[in-house]
Amino acid sequence: MHFKETDLPGIGRKYWLHTRSGEHLVIVVHNDERRDLFHMESGEHAEELGDMVSLVTLDDDEARAVAAIVGGMTYKPQFQNEREVMLEGLLIEWLRIEPHAACVGKTIGELNIRQVTGVAILAAVDKEKEKQFNPGPEYVFTSGATIVVAGERDQLKQLKQWLTDGRM
Repeated sequence: MHFKETDLPGIGRKYWLHTRSGEHLVIVVHNDERRDLFHMESGEHAEELGDMVSLVTLDDDEARAVAAIVGGMTYKPQFQNEREVMLEGLLIEWLRIEPHAACVGKTIGELNIRQVTGVAILAAVDKEKEKQFNPGPEYVFTSGATIVVAGERDQLKQLKQWLTDGRM
């Protein structure tokens, strides 16, 4: 995740967020308290902006309501905690392989996933919804695929870093 902040003299402030999914969110907070949210596609390179997908303009009250919802102040999912308690520290998570992840095009075997992180990959579902249970070392990570993994919290954190950046 990349985040930038810029002053816009006479207008307000601009915030730019490059998401793990490869999209961009540009938020302009105007001096008159309006907020413009621009949802942008990714350009040819990860850091480049592509075409605008959508634009939403919020007034101050609307922006604060959205912030409360997105920030988890009105509802905080409890599923993660329930899974951890039910399985005594073993977590099962669904991870989406983002377009610019270091693992794209590499195999489970090349990355030595189990030996490096201790995490087990239980299943993989590609963008076309093709399912593969208990994928072997020859499984190739593809952009947009979702993998189901099992491990302890620290192991899963290492795996996410390994898949995303190619380092831990």
